[in-house]
Amino acid sequence: MLRTPSFASWKALLTTALLWLPMAASADDRAMHDALQAARDQRWHAIDQAAIEHHVLAGYVDYHRLKARLPAASPERVLHFIDAHADSPLAGWMRGQAISAYGEAGRYGDLLAVADGVPGSTERQCHYYTALLGSAPAKAAQGGRELWHEGRSQPDACDPLFDTLRARGEIGSLEIWERMMLAWRNGETGLAKYLGRMLGPDWGDGKAAMGRLQSDYTAITTIPTCIGPGCQGSGALFAAAMHGFTRADTEAALEAWRKISPHLSIDTAHRHSIEHDLVFYSLVRDIRQNRAWVDDAIPRLADDDLLVLRTRVALADRDWHSVIGWIDRMTAEQRDKARWQYWLGRAHEQLGDDATARSAYSRAATERDFYGFAAADRLGQPYALDMAPTQVDPAVRQRVADWPAVRRTEALLRIDEPGLANSEWFAAAARASTEEARALADYAQRRGWHARLVQTTIAAKLWDSLPWRFPEAYRADFMRWGERTGVDPYLLMGIARRESAYNPEALSPAGARGLMQLMPGTAATVSRKLGLSDPGPYGVLDPALNIRLGSAYIDEMLDRYRGNRLAATAAYNAGPHRVDRWLRDAPQAFDLFVESIPFRETRHYVQAVMTYRVIFESLARGGDTRGVALLTPAERQGQYDGSLLARN
Repeated sequence: MLRTPSFASWKALLTTALLWLPMAASADDRAMHDALQAARDQRWHAIDQAAIEHHVLAGYVDYHRLKARLPAASPERVLHFIDAHADSPLAGWMRGQAISAYGEAGRYGDLLAVADGVPGSTERQCHYYTALLGSAPAKAAQGGRELWHEGRSQPDACDPLFDTLRARGEIGSLEIWERMMLAWRNGETGLAKYLGRMLGPDWGDGKAAMGRLQSDYTAITTIPTCIGPGCQGSGALFAAAMHGFTRADTEAALEAWRKISPHLSIDTAHRHSIEHDLVFYSLVRDIRQNRAWVDDAIPRLADDDLLVLRTRVALADRDWHSVIGWIDRMTAEQRDKARWQYWLGRAHEQLGDDATARSAYSRAATERDFYGFAAADRLGQPYALDMAPTQVDPAVRQRVADWPAVRRTEALLRIDEPGLANSEWFAAAARASTEEARALADYAQRRGWHARLVQTTIAAKLWDSLPWRFPEAYRADFMRWGERTGVDPYLLMGIARRESAYNPEALSPAGARGLMQLMPGTAATVSRKLGLSDPGPYGVLDPALNIRLGSAYIDEMLDRYRGNRLAATAAYNAGPHRVDRWLRDAPQAFDLFVESIPFRETRHYVQAVMTYRVIFESLARGGDTRGVALLTPAERQGQYDGSLLARN
């Protein structure tokens, strides 16, 4: 029996690799490896400064040294470092560290000296606006109020800013009340109580109304419509209460809203929020009694998300006239997408208007996505890949290895710092010109950096550079296990590309691992069926094994759904039990099945995987889509209902 390495074996191998890598590198690299580790631990005496002084990564040690001196280090010293490393992520990291350190120390003049605009994180934004309280009070107040208007606790760094703005009257009782309502809406009861203690007696009726509503949402029809001084708190209270009521009992919430709405004087934003929730939950929960009100409200709200949802409901009802009508109400940007042009075509075709249908299909078929390809199938024409060439100027190709960012990336990889290497590389790709980004992509491809190559195309927005976006990564393994299991290898490639973008060490928040994002339990179960040992959480990261197990698992899903790749792919993402249920309640046509998938993530996942497999197969044919099919005849013409289940 083939055995895979145990956790202990993997740990030993990893330890050996880490020990070996610095020894295999140059003496300068070994010195840099040791110096960086020492700098992180602030063991300055252990750094051989002479050995690393001219190393391409010397700035990384300087970064830790300067960081350790904050906030005592002068802003001039910080700015000098930032200027010296302007082409590296080190510059941004140092600026952020200085803002935090100066802010915590109350050195606001120094903070403003190094800041180059509003920082990214909430904590640093609070320090930044606190620093502006003296020199730009209006800007500080505006930024502070935006940070305040959040229904969750903010970092401690915000306290000085909020306290000052409250003392100045920039954050008054109305702002406190509105935040209290947001906290209630978010279930942050502790924060809501804390804020409530800041309010004076003129908010007593509001707090009493909130108390009644917390125990009984139906009391919303009997509480006062005027909350707070000048009725200014009414909108926030009713928006928060209706949010909870709508989620708890949508039908009753709408009935209550229709009673109280004409008598409420609240601003448009709060009214829009209430009615948006009512429309959304009425449609998602398919509450037919609410439909007339919903159809009257949607044009008034003019929200593309609601129009999309209403169109999907019309598709589920096979109400083709309504499909056309709701799509026509979408913004031009939304309506012109291949998805909705395809469904316009389907609707007109169902209603017997073939000429208009073909016109809509033709517009959809210009796009490189699931519905664009499905539209091309309706027209009987090849798919539009719109592939850009990936040739790079030979002179640029010769120089790229000497670019500082590339040299730093290579050096970081030599000293086993892949995370820092990625930061260097992606920062370079994001700031590069189109020609420079193409050179970086070409370099990554030649180096076999599959995951880095894909991320380069994303960072640089090289959307049409398909050979780079969809490289032949691990092709031999995909072809091998596709042949062994009888699974379409291009489907396997599409799944891996969607799941991990070819990062063999990818780890999802849910715990899925590796190229094909296998959960440890799934990997263990599939391994056992194949006669293999449980690979454990580290063994499953091996690309060849991960592909083998992922191939076996998708093969199980294909068997479950009579070879149907749409259903099997949905099950790979959402789990087979959900797909079984969807099929039992599903429309019968393939496109209606895909559109009816209730989980947005799974709906997009299925479309992406099937689109990617078309691209992979087309690239294998030199970019020629002739003879490449999005779906098999059985998948395109079959019935998507309970009969698709192999086990009924």
